[in-house]
Amino acid sequence: MKEADGTTGRPSKGLVERLLSPFADVHPGEASGVLLLTLMMFLLLSGYYLLKTAREIFILSEGGAEVKSYASAGQAILLLVIVPAYSAFAARVNRAQLVSWVPLFFTANLVLFAIAARAGLRVGVVYFIWFGIFNVMVIAQFWAFANDLYTQDQGKRLFPLIGVGSSVGAWIGSVRAGGLVKSSGPLRLLLGGATILVMCVVLARVAEKFKRSESPAQVARSGEPVGGDQNGFHLLISNRYLTLIALLTLLLNVVNTSGEYLFGRYVVQNATAIYGAGPAAEAARGQFIGGAYATLYGRVNLLGLLLQMFAVSRIFKFLGLGRALFIHPIIAITGYLMMLGGPSFGVMRGLKTLDNAVDYSLGNTTRQALWLPTSREAKYKAKQAVDSFCVRAGDVIQAGIVFAGELLSFAIPTFAAINVALTTLWLVVVSSLNRRLRAQAPEPVERAA
Repeated sequence: MKEADGTTGRPSKGLVERLLSPFADVHPGEASGVLLLTLMMFLLLSGYYLLKTAREIFILSEGGAEVKSYASAGQAILLLVIVPAYSAFAARVNRAQLVSWVPLFFTANLVLFAIAARAGLRVGVVYFIWFGIFNVMVIAQFWAFANDLYTQDQGKRLFPLIGVGSSVGAWIGSVRAGGLVKSSGPLRLLLGGATILVMCVVLARVAEKFKRSESPAQVARSGEPVGGDQNGFHLLISNRYLTLIALLTLLLNVVNTSGEYLFGRYVVQNATAIYGAGPAAEAARGQFIGGAYATLYGRVNLLGLLLQMFAVSRIFKFLGLGRALFIHPIIAITGYLMMLGGPSFGVMRGLKTLDNAVDYSLGNTTRQALWLPTSREAKYKAKQAVDSFCVRAGDVIQAGIVFAGELLSFAIPTFAAINVALTTLWLVVVSSLNRRLRAQAPEPVERAA
C-alpha cells in the first residue's frame, strides 16, 4: 500500500506518476489509463498523417490542385446528412460499441480504397472528400471518449498529457509517411492507416475496461447507450454553451485558414521583391518560398511539441481553462494588427510560428477540455457537429472571403483588417465562454466515481 501524502491526504505518487509530472499532474492510480489514451492518440495522429499523405498523392496525380477548392463545400453538404445519422446511431449503442464500430467502418472503407486503387480505378476525388470527413469525425469521437471517461478535474489535469501523444504522433507519422511512400507507395499508406485504426479500437476497449474496474457506477455507465432523442445540430441550437463552442470553432477555422492564405501571399510578395518577377528568377523564388515554409513547419512542430509537453498543464493549473482560452486569439490579433503596418518578413514569420504552435498545442487541448462539463449526449453528438461540420463550414466561408477579396483586388492589409474584425468576434465568444465556465456548478458526485 502506498503511503499517504501528508498535504493532500491522497496516496503518494509512484515512480511513473513522478516521471509524468513535467507533462501533467497525474494522481496515483491514473497513470495506466491516461498512458493508454496517450498511446491511442499517438497512433491515431500517426495514422492520420499516413492517410493524409496518400490523399495528396491521389488528388495531385488524378484531379489536380484545383479540386481542393471545391472539396470542402462537398464535405460540408455531406456532413449535413452524416451528423444526424451518427447521432441516431450513437443514441442506440453504448460508448464501447460506438468507439469500436465507427472506426472499424472507416477501416473497411480503407480496405475498399486499397482494392480499387490496386485495380487501377481513379479514387482521388472520392478519397479526398472521404478523408476530409473521416479525419474530423474519428478524432472528434476519440476525444469525446476521453471526455466521457474523465471527470472535469481529471480532464483538466490529464488532457495535456494526452495532447503530447497527439503532437508526437503527428511528427512521427509525417516522417514515417515520407519513408513509406519512397519504399512502398500509397497503397502501403492506406493499409498502414487501417491497421493503426484497429489498434486504436483495441486500446480504447482496454481503457474502457480499466475504467469499468474502478467502481460499480462506471460499469453501469459503460453499458448505458449514449441516448437522447436530439441530433448534434439540435443540441447546438438549444444550448447556449454549445452554441458558443460552435461559434468559437467556426471563427477560429476562418481566421486560421485566412491567416495561412495571408502568410502565403506575404511569402510570395517577399520572394518577388527580393528576386524579381521575371521568368529568369522563377527558380530562386521557388527556393525562397520552399525554404520559408520548411522553416515555418519545422519551428511550428518543435515549438508546439515543447508547449504541449511543458507549458499547457501549467497554464491550466495557474490560469484555469477559461482564462487559457484568451491566449490564442490575443496572439492572433497581434499578428494581424502588425500586418496592417507591413512588418518585416522575419517578424511576420515569427508571429505565424507562434500562432500555429499555440493553436496545435494549447488551443487544441483547451478546445477539447471545453466539453468536460457537458452532458454525455453532447460529448458525442454535438461534438461531432462542431468538430466536423463547423470546421468544414469555416473552410467554405474562408474560401468565399478569398474569392471576393481576389475579385475586388484586396491587398494584404485589407485581408488583415477582416481578420482583425473576425478575431475580435472570437474574443467576444471566448469572453462569454469564460463567464459560462466560471458559473458552472460542481460536477455531480456520481461522475467522479
